Amino acid sequence: MLALRLTRTGRPAVQLRRLLVAAASAGTGFLLLSALGYALSHADPGAAILRLAWCLPPLAATIHLAVAVARTDPGTRPRPGLAAIGLGPARLMLVSATTTALSCTLGSMLALLVFLHLRGDLTGMPFDGAAAQFLAADAPLPLPAALTLLTLVPATASTTVALALRPKEAGPAGARGAEGRSYRRFGAYGRAVARETFGAYGRFGARRRGAPDRGGAGPAADPGPETEPTATPAATATAAEETAETAARAETLDAAAHLPAPRKPPAGLPWGIAVLAAGLAVEAYAARAATGALTLPSALPTGPAGVLAGWLLAALGLALAAPGLTHFCGRLLQSVRPGAVRLLAGRVLMEEATRIGRPLGVVCAVASAAYAMAPLSAPAATAAVGPLTTLGAVLVTGCTVATLLTAAVEAKQARADTTAALLRLGAPTTLLRSAAALRAGALLAFFCPLTLIVAELAALPLAAR
Repeated sequence: MLALRLTRTGRPAVQLRRLLVAAASAGTGFLLLSALGYALSHADPGAAILRLAWCLPPLAATIHLAVAVARTDPGTRPRPGLAAIGLGPARLMLVSATTTALSCTLGSMLALLVFLHLRGDLTGMPFDGAAAQFLAADAPLPLPAALTLLTLVPATASTTVALALRPKEAGPAGARGAEGRSYRRFGAYGRAVARETFGAYGRFGARRRGAPDRGGAGPAADPGPETEPTATPAATATAAEETAETAARAETLDAAAHLPAPRKPPAGLPWGIAVLAAGLAVEAYAARAATGALTLPSALPTGPAGVLAGWLLAALGLALAAPGLTHFCGRLLQSVRPGAVRLLAGRVLMEEATRIGRPLGVVCAVASAAYAMAPLSAPAATAAVGPLTTLGAVLVTGCTVATLLTAAVEAKQARADTTAALLRLGAPTTLLRSAAALRAGALLAFFCPLTLIVAELAALPLAAR
């Protein structure tokens, strides 16, 4: 009931993202049901299993979109007031999983409705029975098999959301900090429990200037019998104003220092480069061996199975290496005497390398796949591309692009406090817009040539056949 209420009271942008998840689930469910209809009308089990296997990329893209939408859902974000009534992180995680299951179930029901209309089992729409022969309208539909395929998307998506949003337990560092002594700041040794920010030193100076010592044993506690107060009321008021101004500036600097620069890039960069190189090598070797063939659902030839396996490895390597490459783009922006715009843009890219880099790598992998398959789709094979292949391509492309845009929204929400602190410091809005445009331009300038290079290398064995 709580999940339904939170789903109903969402803002239009949130509802639009949920509808995108429902639409993706509907398309994937229809592809799964189409594979079932093909299996009912054809006696070849190998071809039916192959069509079912080609539904895995749209399924993975739908789940990826569902997780990204769940991360940006403001209704299921942990807040202090909700924990007081029993809605802690674990309960909100269950609410997010339930909301995702509801959206995917809505899409699956829509897919079943369209599938039954195309088979001719239901009437009342203009396209009733339009694909009766292809979807085996003369054979009875096995209801358990259809329901199993339809529940695959909601069950997998909700489980993945629950695993991605599960509350993380505190590490042993916090326990050690609570039990033992932790030396910090000046003259400290060892690693502090929490990272000190510039605002902490500002507050230290503020206490030195205007506030007495905590124990009351400072120089102002006992001025002595021979010491006369020399401060006038005007000087005292000025000192108080300076103390308040210093404290306010320290708080603002604390908020501005909320976005520290990571010391090293994400750990997936070397692994991604290694998997990318291995995939290209496997693809080249398989093209030379030329054993076996793997086809798309609409009989579009794509070459040997080893070539496709090598391309999948290359795409996986590109997705793994993208966070590290995004971090490298942020470091490049800050090189050679950066100004305020370049420094802010580079720092944000370095901090959000993992959040933005992963969906960006998936988009680059999909774009390289489309570029690599372009020589195969013309001219003779174009007629073989049917509606199911088009639907699958649209699903994968649309879900990956929507996931990237949703990740950008999540990144904007994550740095909302820092943006507010910069505005309080007097930063103009044009500065923030220029930094955002510079980040987008840097990513496009770096990843577009990289995608073309990977796509060209992946298309060479396929075009040679």
